[in-house]
Amino acid sequence: MIHTMKVGDQRSYKRIISKEDVQKFAELTGDFNEAHFNEEYCSRTMFKKPIVHGMLVGSLFSKVFGCEYPGEGTIYCSQSFKFIKPVYPDMELTVKITVKEIVIEKNRVFFTTEIFDDENNLLLTGEAMMMPRKDTTHE
Repeated sequence: MIHTMKVGDQRSYKRIISKEDVQKFAELTGDFNEAHFNEEYCSRTMFKKPIVHGMLVGSLFSKVFGCEYPGEGTIYCSQSFKFIKPVYPDMELTVKITVKEIVIEKNRVFFTTEIFDDENNLLLTGEAMMMPRKDTTHE
């Protein structure tokens, strides 16, 4: 797989995270922080209303890496996040990955990971490292 990849390759998709998604994530993780649910509490914070869990937003890259690019058999080795702006339920998000570096001899690919709102404002940025499935024709 790694031999078919090149620096600059990109993939993206759009996603909306609903209040129901936030509730399900809280049930899975046990994170019921008031910042995600309590309108009155949030009105007194810098966010003014409930925000989506940062890790729920960050998890949106998994769909691309595991199923689309590099795809099936990829091992997700590391991920960093920098949360730039809050994500609120029902915002349209664009999830984007870009190949940054390829290390063929170690079977490692480094990506820039970004999430934008519908006005192309950067909400989250980071870097991921993957181990694509081994390509037996190039070993």
